[in-house]
Amino acid sequence: MMKQLFIKSAVVCCPDRELLSHFNLPGSDIDNSFIPAGIRRRTSMTTRMAITAAKLACLQANTDPQNLASVFASLGGEIQVTDALCRLLPDDNELLSPTQFHNSVHNTTAGYWGILNKCQAPTTAIAAADDTFAMGLIEVWAQLQQGKGERLLVCYDELWPQYLAPPIGQTAFACAFVLSSEAEQAIGAITMPQVAQQYKQDMQAEWLKLAETAPAAAVIPLLLAVQHKQVGLVPLNIKAPVWACQFKS
Repeated sequence: MMKQLFIKSAVVCCPDRELLSHFNLPGSDIDNSFIPAGIRRRTSMTTRMAITAAKLACLQANTDPQNLASVFASLGGEIQVTDALCRLLPDDNELLSPTQFHNSVHNTTAGYWGILNKCQAPTTAIAAADDTFAMGLIEVWAQLQQGKGERLLVCYDELWPQYLAPPIGQTAFACAFVLSSEAEQAIGAITMPQVAQQYKQDMQAEWLKLAETAPAAAVIPLLLAVQHKQVGLVPLNIKAPVWACQFKS
C-alpha cells in the first residue's frame, strides 16, 4: 500500500473574501474566463466556482487537465437548480427546461469539467455529508493504489435556499488539489485518512462555525498545514467520528 499521498497544488475559490481573512488564507474570485460564454450562461455559480478552483490547481501544479482523472466531492451539488425545478413541478402552467434538468444532477460540474478540457479520463462525483472531503481523499487514495499517477480532487458547496437544511448552505466555498503518488514538485504529503480515536487538538472556533455552513470548508486545516508547513495530525471533518491524516512538509 502507498505510504503517503503527495500534494502538488492547493487552491481556494471563495466569492466571500472576508471569510478567508479569518484564516489568513489566499483565495481566488470566480474567473469567468475559464468557461466560454456560450457554455457559461448555462452554468450556475457553483459550477463556475468549482471549475475556477480546479483550473487554478492544474495551472499551479503544471498538470494538463485533458489527461487527468478527477474526483468531485460536494454535499449538495446543484441544490439551487434542483430546488427551483422541484418548485416548478406542481405548477401545470410552468414549462420545465431540459437544460436546467441536466444542470441539476450531482455530477453536473464534473461533466462540464470534462467538456471544457476535452478530458476522457475517469471522473467520480461523490457526496458523504460531513465526511465528504475525507471520503474524496480516500477515493483518490484508492484509485492511485493501482500505480503511479495524479488525480484532481475538487471539493465544493454552494449557497442553499435557507428553508432546506439550515445552517448548511450559508457560504459558497470551493477548493481543489492535484494529488500524486510521486514526490516530485510536491508541496506536502499526507497519510491515508483514518478515524482519529484519540484526537484531542482544539478545533478553531471560526473553522467549526464555517464548516457547519459549508461542509467543503472542512479542508481548511489541511490548507493551513500546507501554507505554514505545519507537520502533524490534521482533522478532515468536524463531527464524530473525526477523520484525520498526518501532514508532512
